[in-house]
Amino acid sequence: MPSRNFLYLTGMRILLAEDETAIAGFLKEGLEEEGFAVDVAINGRQALDMAMDNLNEYDIFLLDWMIPGISGIDICRNIRKENKTVPIIFLTAKDTVDDTVFALEAGANDYLKKPFAFEELLARIRVLLRNKTGEQTVFEAGHIQLNTEVHQVIKNGLPVELTQKEFALLEYLLRNKGKVCRRTRIIEKIWDIHFEKDTSVIDVFINALRKKLDTKDKASFIQTIRGVGYRVNDDL
Repeated sequence: MPSRNFLYLTGMRILLAEDETAIAGFLKEGLEEEGFAVDVAINGRQALDMAMDNLNEYDIFLLDWMIPGISGIDICRNIRKENKTVPIIFLTAKDTVDDTVFALEAGANDYLKKPFAFEELLARIRVLLRNKTGEQTVFEAGHIQLNTEVHQVIKNGLPVELTQKEFALLEYLLRNKGKVCRRTRIIEKIWDIHFEKDTSVIDVFINALRKKLDTKDKASFIQTIRGVGYRVNDDL
């Protein structure tokens, strides 16, 4: 279950390499409830191909050491050849000190022994991503303030209740304040769906946000850039 003691990190993408379907399903569901987009690889070859083909798309890697095919250690080493900074966490039943040292020397940032608590994994992910990005927690534009740490939106000094998807969409727009957020990019980041044309689901949530965030007699807080996407209005 999602916990608001943890930072809500919208738009962050994780590659999870795990061959045990029950574990993979549990982690994917939990991480997606926390706002992550999660891709799952069930063997080492698949994980390595996904990592190499989309290396700049992933914000963190969760690797099972003993995944069938190419080992997690070899996947880690290959990632490190191309990217020195992306966070990597090993999830493994190997539990000796030598195993931990070996994984860290191969390029991992952290090492979590199975079985582990989901809350501990979230905490470790949070720390690594915060270190990587210098994570900002408060975003403001016009009369709107959003705080990711307490999962709260304030309009003209008063709290506004948003659904999880509404919050995620608003956070993405605010993180990109000053930029036009393309519809296709929004659907990929917030809904984890790769649509080329049909992104009409966004309109429903944009309209819902406007009803909750707009102020009477003023321009809409979320501007439509026709044929492209949306941008928050910082001049209100």
